[in-house]
Amino acid sequence: MTQRNALQPDGLADILERILDKGIVIAGDVSVSLVGIELLSIRLRLLIATVDKAKELGINWWESDPRLSAEAHRLEQENQLLIERIAALERRLDQGQIAGGLI
Repeated sequence: MTQRNALQPDGLADILERILDKGIVIAGDVSVSLVGIELLSIRLRLLIATVDKAKELGINWWESDPRLSAEAHRLEQENQLLIERIAALERRLDQGQIAGGLI
């Protein structure tokens, strides 16, 4: 096992490992204006970290994003079906087809 010299520069892999372990946030705002009127505003927030670190920070949006998770896609479909069933039941209630409001 070799000891590192304090003056020896870290390798790219070491730097990347430290960044992913600790996490890094890059933030920036871009605004395009013409004659004092804002035409375009872009807010950029970028977090670079491991999944474990992100979860530790309370960030887990990918678990519920339907484009990234098969489970979230299934839940989205189930939710849509439930919304349609509720709407149908409400229509039946309005038409008096459900006796006493009970199904």
